Amino acid sequence: MTPVPDPQHDPANVGPPDVDPAGDDPAGDDPGSDGAGSDVAAAAGATAAVGTRQRLTAVLARRPGWGQALVAALLALLGFAAAVQVRMTDTDGSFGGQRRQDLVALIDSLSSATDRAESQLNDLEHTRDGLLTSSQRRQAALKESRDRLDVLSILTGIVAATGPGITLTVRDAQGDDVAAAMLNGVEELRDAGAEAIEINDAVRVVASTSFTQQDGLVYVDQVPLRAPYVIDAIGAPNTLSEGMVFRGGFVDSIEALGGTAEVERADVVEVASLHRIKPDEYARPTER
Repeated sequence: MTPVPDPQHDPANVGPPDVDPAGDDPAGDDPGSDGAGSDVAAAAGATAAVGTRQRLTAVLARRPGWGQALVAALLALLGFAAAVQVRMTDTDGSFGGQRRQDLVALIDSLSSATDRAESQLNDLEHTRDGLLTSSQRRQAALKESRDRLDVLSILTGIVAATGPGITLTVRDAQGDDVAAAMLNGVEELRDAGAEAIEINDAVRVVASTSFTQQDGLVYVDQVPLRAPYVIDAIGAPNTLSEGMVFRGGFVDSIEALGGTAEVERADVVEVASLHRIKPDEYARPTER
């Protein structure tokens, strides 16, 4: 009995396996799978773009801190320094192309200008010193004139005076020679260096003062005075006092007339009465 061959196990029917004409990878050839991948990639790109834009907007809208401001200031300063350096380099380089003779001439002209400036400065300093000297001389002359005016004003009795001196009090002098004795006493005070003299706080004694006596009254510059006679004199107290008490002096002459004369030294003596100067009728000053 002859067996019937099975077609599936027949070696004659053995051949290559069935191949899908669409391709080797069934999953990779699916059109729906390619579309989904493209959409996901697009969505991711859009999200990244939105995030970047938001971060940029936040950075621009954010208020700069002090650190950023400091950095900006340093950068600006660095840029300014660089610009100045470049300009100085350009300026220095402008002399690089000059000839040696031109540079020497330029240096000579600068030296001449410096010499002229120094000469003018010396002239100005000399003028200043001259003006200062003239001003100092004028100030010294004015001071001397004021001092001399003060002295003459006191001597002529047109201003009040104060200073150390003595007070001389005469009492009980009798006779017709009282006025003469008081005139001698005033002359002795002047010889002793009295600078200002006053009698009875009423009459200022000056070079032209007159002493007369009539009916028991003593007239000084035609002003009647009564005893006691108080004489205030400004000067060196010791010298003035010695000038009154020496032998045969003023005190002795008053005692010879039956009176007394007391001398009192003082640190402060005031002479307040003033002398009225009458204009000269004939004399006129002359120019030297």
